[in-house]
Amino acid sequence: MDMDPPFLETYKTLLDKATEGRANGQKEVVIIEECELPLIDLGRLNLGKLEKEKCKSDIARESQEWGFFQVVNHGISREILEKMMSEQVKVYRQPFNNKSKELFNFSSGTYRWGTPTATCREQLSWSEAFHIPMNDIPFSNGFSSLSSTMEQFATTVADLAQKLAAILAEKLGFKSNFFQENCLSSTCYLRMNRYPPCPIPSEVFGLMPHTDSDFLTILYQDEVGGLQLVKDGKWFAVKPNPEALIVNIGDLFQAWSNDVYKSVQHRVVTNPRVERFSTAYFLCPSCDTEIQSCYEPSVYKKFSFRMYRQQVQDDVKKLGRKVGLPRFRV
Repeated sequence: MDMDPPFLETYKTLLDKATEGRANGQKEVVIIEECELPLIDLGRLNLGKLEKEKCKSDIARESQEWGFFQVVNHGISREILEKMMSEQVKVYRQPFNNKSKELFNFSSGTYRWGTPTATCREQLSWSEAFHIPMNDIPFSNGFSSLSSTMEQFATTVADLAQKLAAILAEKLGFKSNFFQENCLSSTCYLRMNRYPPCPIPSEVFGLMPHTDSDFLTILYQDEVGGLQLVKDGKWFAVKPNPEALIVNIGDLFQAWSNDVYKSVQHRVVTNPRVERFSTAYFLCPSCDTEIQSCYEPSVYKKFSFRMYRQQVQDDVKKLGRKVGLPRFRV
């Protein structure tokens, strides 16, 4: 379809090598077990003191044990979520050439697809995305319905991220304004993802294994499935829940919590027949924000978000993959 990026043409050399390997019997078939993420009803935060504290403890516990959980009664209406998905689908129905020409007047480099740095098929991501700074929302470019819907979604999900971050800090013994002061609309991002059908799903990821370089990520996804994560050293496929939002801990929260909360590896697998959509919100600080473990002795050296992002970019360029937090261990 003319809306799809030219994956096969652009990455022909990498994919031909994968085909050769498959012909030589080098590809191992791995069966991935499905799991349901821990489910937390945030409506409990509005009940009595005892139930409210139990809910906060559940949030902290799942952030330690899983690094992922899902939430319902999160304050974002079903109407907003469905409209966001509908508008997102419309955007991706635009011809590829329009999307790649910055049709929507976002900041330069907002539209991304594939993996330009890939040197082998394991590093290739069969997906496209609009990675949008919150400062770019709302926008005026002829897509008024998308703009207003995105603004509603972004505003409410940002409030949710701040609420969850504050709870996680509180359960570490800190009632600070750190996240309100450092994670502003000018530093956070919204990412609209599309994973087109892939003719070689056993060979290529929709999104290669990684951890998130932020404090918190909040994800809204469709019911297609494809998200997988590591738990106890094994990969599990996450069963979609249309009523829930997925929350996961990022690298910065793991460092800030001194390894109490876990930023875990996750990935998206491709589907040969069906496209998949999701929208993610990333709670990020300003580049100059210093990340320092809240406990002593600290597991990590103090670093700025700018230093961390630069190290990630350098590693991806040199190694083809992100190394992340191990670079900053004491």
